[in-house]
Amino acid sequence: MNLSLLATAFIAAYSAASIAYVYRWRGRVRYASFAQYARKSWPVFAPLNCLMYLTTQPWARRPVLDASYLENIGVLRAHWTSLRDEALALHASGALDAARSPGSAGYHDVGFRTFYKRGWSKFYLKWYGSTHRSAQRLCPRTLALLDQVPAIRGAMFSVLPPGAELSLHSDPMACSFRYHLALATPNSERCRIEVDGQPCPWYDGEDFVFDETYPHTARNDTDVPRIILLCDVDRPMNAPGRVVHAAYRLLARTTVVPNTPEDERGLFSMLFRRVAPWRARALRLRDRNRALYKALKLTLNTTLLGALGAVVFAVLNAVEWILS
Repeated sequence: MNLSLLATAFIAAYSAASIAYVYRWRGRVRYASFAQYARKSWPVFAPLNCLMYLTTQPWARRPVLDASYLENIGVLRAHWTSLRDEALALHASGALDAARSPGSAGYHDVGFRTFYKRGWSKFYLKWYGSTHRSAQRLCPRTLALLDQVPAIRGAMFSVLPPGAELSLHSDPMACSFRYHLALATPNSERCRIEVDGQPCPWYDGEDFVFDETYPHTARNDTDVPRIILLCDVDRPMNAPGRVVHAAYRLLARTTVVPNTPEDERGLFSMLFRRVAPWRARALRLRDRNRALYKALKLTLNTTLLGALGAVVFAVLNAVEWILS
């Protein structure tokens, strides 16, 4: 059997094992079904994510961490009221909620779009090498403080309105951990995030870090909005893992989403905005004819999976030919 075929078979087996591990064995909280996992956890990223889990520093392999390990994080802790003031000004102006409006520059956000219907919204500050011009204009003090914490790769202000709940989900890419700093919150256990079953309430001026690829939910069972600083921070990696980590961050950079037309848009975000109308048509078809929708979805997914396998095989075959 030729080496390219063996390598393709190995990659397929590793991918299947990675998906099974994340779905069935990682952490304590389980999705109710594989269908729910497929909708809420982006299993296509499981093979890359498992490489990240294997090369994460042992002390950091848990759902929730103390943020003190982040270099210079004391700057944000000491000046959290400055961050709060700029976030509250954004909220008062409507800029923090603008992304939820269809037709806005930030509406087509592949990573966070599903939260809009729950009332959740955000205002990007920086994202994997791109600093938003709108943030430079509206939040200069915040950006100056963020620049003093080298582990921060992406940052936004986010709001969770009264009565809102984000259902069980996992973020797709394990190239980061998630940092939360509470700015203007109900200061109540009734407003919290639960990461792999571990409750983490928000209290003004307090922070924590968590692995966002564990299943988590968030809820605000109060009558007060919750506003926080949300950041993607470096995952602590060993030496081999840092190579994969650097490559993964390049992928994350393609997901840059603007707040306003003046901001940069990443390549993947451009593509998602192009396909969004087709997705909307597909959802309307689902409402009218669920059986046809499922058949077309299965056909599309099978075709894409086959095409991906063919590309992998072709690349490996080319490498084998070059080396022979």
